[in-house]
Amino acid sequence: MKNNRVRMLFLAVAALLVLSFASGAAAKDAFPAKPIRIINYVAPGGLMDVTTRKFTDVASKYTKAVFVVENRSGAGGLVGMEYVLGQPADGYTIFAPTTSVVIQVVSTNSSIDRYVWGFEWVSMLMKDPECIISNSKLPINDWADIAKDAKAKGGKQIWVGPSTGGNDHLMAMKVWDKAGISAMWIPFESGPKAMAALMGGQGVAYVGNPADTMGRPDLKVCAVSSDKRLKQYPDAPTFRELGLAGLDDEIMWRGFAVRKGTSPEAIAWLQDLVEKVAKDPEWKTFFEEQAIEVVAYKTDEFTRFVKKDLEDAQKYFKQFGIIK
Repeated sequence: MKNNRVRMLFLAVAALLVLSFASGAAAKDAFPAKPIRIINYVAPGGLMDVTTRKFTDVASKYTKAVFVVENRSGAGGLVGMEYVLGQPADGYTIFAPTTSVVIQVVSTNSSIDRYVWGFEWVSMLMKDPECIISNSKLPINDWADIAKDAKAKGGKQIWVGPSTGGNDHLMAMKVWDKAGISAMWIPFESGPKAMAALMGGQGVAYVGNPADTMGRPDLKVCAVSSDKRLKQYPDAPTFRELGLAGLDDEIMWRGFAVRKGTSPEAIAWLQDLVEKVAKDPEWKTFFEEQAIEVVAYKTDEFTRFVKKDLEDAQKYFKQFGIIK
């Protein structure tokens, strides 16, 4: 009798273990089981906000998952990063960064271990080439004249952009270094406000991306980072054509990251969805018309870009006195 009771108890425990295992496996297979939040570090209408909302719209063709896009702006992206790092590492809170947030971590002397390596860099969505934009209505509006004027003014030429210590500011430093010139960086609250200043005759150059000129007929791309001319902007010379070597692949990337420790299953699910969206004609057309290259780089390749961004930011910010 005693042996029977022991055997029955053993069988009951075994059954519970099997049910528990099956339940756990089903839970993993069921990801996502609740809405997924995408956290933007920009305000509504900003570049990454537009990108993430377009992503959720196109992604609805390939998944029944529910996405909720939230905006938590401030401190150049640190507010959004801190928020995501404070959430569970369960795959249900995705951070939507661009190159600029990594650069801001360096320029503000924030913790790289926390704000960069506290994340798993899951998927890069696109590569947007950096460029120099000028006001075609001003006498100085092509690269040769900008460089000549900069040398004549001995560091007093004005360049405008969205922020000090961001990706565009870093790009300006790279150009100054390669061209052997110096200039003043005048930051504005946003890219559109900086471009408005340029159109109003303040400064001679804005650092941004080719699509920034859309809807602004007075602005033109006078130098672009690419190994060949962009078909969407055939009149814009590359930096290589202008004699500035080493500036062929300067980009602003956009992507998705999650908190370190997120399960491989959740990461794989998101990467698979990104690959499907990247092949979607609607998605490709929307961005490629803006001279933006659509990609679907996974963690290893994405992380290589992040590491290079850190190295470049540390090098040039020290060289130009932004950090010690």
